[in-house]
Amino acid sequence: MSPDAALEQLVGVGRLLVALDFDGVLAPLVDDPSASRPLPASADAVRRLAAHDATTVVMLSGRGRDDLATVSGFVPPVGLVGSHGAEYDDGLAALLGRGGLLTPEQERRRTTLLDGLRTLVDGAPGARLETKPAGGAVHVRGMDPAAGAALLERVRAEWAGDGVDAVAGKDVLDLAVVETTKGSAVEALRSALHADAVLFAGDDVTDETAFRVLGDGDVGIKVGDGATAARFRVADPQEMAGVLERLAALRCGS
Repeated sequence: MSPDAALEQLVGVGRLLVALDFDGVLAPLVDDPSASRPLPASADAVRRLAAHDATTVVMLSGRGRDDLATVSGFVPPVGLVGSHGAEYDDGLAALLGRGGLLTPEQERRRTTLLDGLRTLVDGAPGARLETKPAGGAVHVRGMDPAAGAALLERVRAEWAGDGVDAVAGKDVLDLAVVETTKGSAVEALRSALHADAVLFAGDDVTDETAFRVLGDGDVGIKVGDGATAARFRVADPQEMAGVLERLAALRCGS
């Protein structure tokens, strides 16, 4: 189902929260995550929406916040939330009243976790370890599919649990010493902003927690194939760019 008709209902809401996953939504998926960049049309629409007085735009990604800032190129007023909601940029952290990310015990657990993940990744050619403030992510995109799946299964078996939360995505397993979901991040942002409606777009299984917290007046958009709780679907980031352009035109004026 196309989201075009649903965009009309967002034009007149008082405060709108637009929360967007990055990879696979604004940026096409690539084997080298550091090479990911948003499509120009999407980036332009995001900046137009973020400049609107009654619209807040937030990137909500599994990437670490600093990495997200680097690949996206976005700066305030576009908000950045990384590590599936574990990391907020300074402005959003202040809005939500969030202080330091980890306790001393969690810091020790993170160090142990990263040491173990590094050992596993070093023994699997083609795998990559992304370190994050709350843990790490093992990426296997570009590996032989069977070898990659086996590595992620081993990582989960050896490290998930006992204070380590594991979140599976496309060719990646995220592990963090704090429990976070994109759904809880959307709920926290909605509450803090007093948003009247939310548009959330995502492509991965990790985005389903956010789709499931959306209400009747909200718009959830799944990008790509796969089962989803979202009411609407587009084929790819290129089609999503068109959605964002139409929303910007409706919300901000052509």
